Amino acid sequence: MINVEGVEIRWNGHDGFRFDSNNKRIYVDPYKLIAEYDNKNDADILLISHNHFDHLSVEDINKIINKNTKICAPEECWDSLKKNYPANSIILLEHGETKKIEEGISITGIKAYNTNKNFHPKKDGKIGFIIEINNLSIYHTGDTDIIPEMENVNPDVLLAPVSGTYVMTAKEAIKATNEIIKPKKLAIPMHYGTIVGSVKDAEEFSKGVNVCKTLIQEIE
Repeated sequence: MINVEGVEIRWNGHDGFRFDSNNKRIYVDPYKLIAEYDNKNDADILLISHNHFDHLSVEDINKIINKNTKICAPEECWDSLKKNYPANSIILLEHGETKKIEEGISITGIKAYNTNKNFHPKKDGKIGFIIEINNLSIYHTGDTDIIPEMENVNPDVLLAPVSGTYVMTAKEAIKATNEIIKPKKLAIPMHYGTIVGSVKDAEEFSKGVNVCKTLIQEIE
C-alpha cells in the first residue's frame, strides 16, 4: 500500500486495485482476490473496465460488494451485471463522460482498445478510468495499447499494463508514460503475474520510466 496525498492505493493483482480515502473505498476490476477479501463486502464504489472474465468476475465481485455499492461500467457489461445485481446500482459510463459518484469522487471514462491485435476492439466500448478522489487524479488505463485518447490526460498517478500479449508491452508502456501520459507523481505497473507477464515486465517498466517515480507493488 502507498499513500498519495491522503489516498491509499493497493494493488489486488492483475488489473485490480483498491483505493481508500475519507472513509470511502473504491475497487477496480477485482480478480482472484486474496483470502482476506472473502466476505469483506466493503465496497462503496466498484469500477469494471470491460466484460472479460478477468475483469468482470462475479465470484470476486460478490466478495466485496454490498447492497449500497455503486457499480460503474461501460454498456457492454450491462447484461452480465444486471443478471446478478440490482439495475439501480449500475451506472453506465462512456468514453469522455464524467459522473460524480460521491462527494469528492468523480469518474471519467477513457477508451481502452488494441491497435495491433484483436482482443479489445475499439468498437466494443471498453474503457479505462480517470478517478478523481479529493483532487488526486488516477488514470487506470484498462486493457489497452498506446492510443490517441491518452493524450492530454496528464494524471497524478498512472496505472499501466505491461505484460504484452493482450495489452501494451513494458516497452510500449514506457513510451506511453514518458511521451504521452506524463503522470505528475507516480506510475504503477499492472496486468502481470496472473495470466500473462511477470515481475520482469514490471521491473523493465520501472527502470524505463523517467518522468515520475514508479512503484512495483505487492499484492494485498
